[in-house]
Amino acid sequence: MSASPTICFCFGYTEADIVADIQAHGRSTIMERIVREKAQGGCSCATTNPKGR
Repeated sequence: MSASPTICFCFGYTEADIVADIQAHGRSTIMERIVREKAQGGCSCATTNPKGR
């Protein structure tokens, strides 16, 4: 079985994480967490994402 594709390189969220989040909460709360972290300066997409964004 292959690993789940990474969706968010900054915070390490994978496709499987999003599916599990939806199953647990009826919707994904991951984007809310990402927005909160970005507001606190936690984003490093330019260096962690292979696409540089």
